[in-house]
Amino acid sequence: MRGTFATDGALGFDPFPLLRALDDAGSHAVVVGQVAGIMHGSTELTGDLDLLWDGTPEEADALRDALAACGCTELPDLDREQVGYRTTGAEGDLCTPALRWGDLDVTPCLTRAETTRDPAGFTIRYAALDDLIRMRRSLGRPKDHRRADQLAHLRRTRPLSG
Repeated sequence: MRGTFATDGALGFDPFPLLRALDDAGSHAVVVGQVAGIMHGSTELTGDLDLLWDGTPEEADALRDALAACGCTELPDLDREQVGYRTTGAEGDLCTPALRWGDLDVTPCLTRAETTRDPAGFTIRYAALDDLIRMRRSLGRPKDHRRADQLAHLRRTRPLSG
């Protein structure tokens, strides 16, 4: 089964219930990783929802509430700088700025995050395009460089707003 369609992590992937639950719980977690890339126009699929959060006790409470609302029966240890989670429809990593992102300090990414309103009425916070490109480049893995290059191309070809 390894490497076949049946093992693809994108099967059954539905981040929207968790994204709604995050908003309902008052979380300020920011979508990072490939879901953020998709929100900026990337067409490369993913099967995980990675989130950056500030590491505060208040935000940890909001994250726990959202995870529990989405069927997470084993709540992760949020005292760690990076921890995996699994809910019905989504899984991924919860990362704090304490996690090493190469030489990049990701703390400002939390306040520079972009927002959008889902048609169902909830807010989604996601990494700004330039921050996401920097995050990808700082991680340095081949797939991150490839995705950063794609995002940089989108940046160059994006029509100017306003």
